[in-house]
Amino acid sequence: MESALTKTLFPEIEPFHHSFIKTGNGHNIYVEQSGNPNGQAIIFLHGGPGGGTGPKQRRFFDPEHYRIILFDQRGCGKSTPLGETLNNTTNDLIQDMETIRKELDIKEWILFGGSWGSSLALAYAIKFQEYTKGLILRGVFLSRKQELDWFLNEVDQFFPELHAVLLNHKPHINKLNLVSSYVDLVFSKNLEQAKKAAVAWNTFEGSILKMMPSEANENNNDIDFDFELARAKVQLHYIKNNCFIDGEDILKKITILKNKPVVIVQGRYDMVCPPKTAFEVAQKMPQAEVIMVPNAGHSASEEGTLDSLIKATEKFKSL
Repeated sequence: MESALTKTLFPEIEPFHHSFIKTGNGHNIYVEQSGNPNGQAIIFLHGGPGGGTGPKQRRFFDPEHYRIILFDQRGCGKSTPLGETLNNTTNDLIQDMETIRKELDIKEWILFGGSWGSSLALAYAIKFQEYTKGLILRGVFLSRKQELDWFLNEVDQFFPELHAVLLNHKPHINKLNLVSSYVDLVFSKNLEQAKKAAVAWNTFEGSILKMMPSEANENNNDIDFDFELARAKVQLHYIKNNCFIDGEDILKKITILKNKPVVIVQGRYDMVCPPKTAFEVAQKMPQAEVIMVPNAGHSASEEGTLDSLIKATEKFKSL
């Protein structure tokens, strides 16, 4: 009966070790370990691009079993310089993961990534399949043109009033110049203008994460403007470069992962990363277990998605 119960997050824990890894080209990467120092290694790959890690993300994993590794990608979270986009590409992030693996003396690990984190997991696994023990993916994203077009523009079919707020931030913004306009604003030397644009950009994505969207936070006193600006800078830097990946090429190459255990958790009503990409990935990896959560959007915290992710980490204890 235990497996039928809805799973919730494990209790709060603190890291047993954290450090900064110098990349040699200006970035210092924050890395932390929690759980069992001698346990099965699993690395959490955060979304965004431009997001970051936090205490809640340690709690997807049984700390008695797993050696839980979290890191903040370049320009994100506790990594420095915050918001830096120079020397910040997907290949740089993959190399950072390898540096972390070697630094922590890990022979192989499980990759756990949602949204942009799923892209990074797949890109890493293709390049370093020998170190990849398995993959747990959520809200799969490959940064192809049709996926970016959906997120940036076509999603207004469902959220016209929220998308209109994004377009109406400045008079000149329209669907054709949306990304370039926000790049200009967010990277502007006018810091006040840049921070306001960053909040507008991030608020839009935040407002469509869940199947039942929560109201936007209108209390500016609660907003960390430095974090918001850094997040928007990194995300826009990646989006204007198609996230430095070729999604069609990833689809072709993931067949080499046919012997790796894979669980894909996908919200049926995911408005950020619609289910078709997860379906296409699964078609290339017939061994993948696909869990289509019927009453969920994009967020990992929705009950059905959370339950499925934790059941996946429990299942992978046997690897």
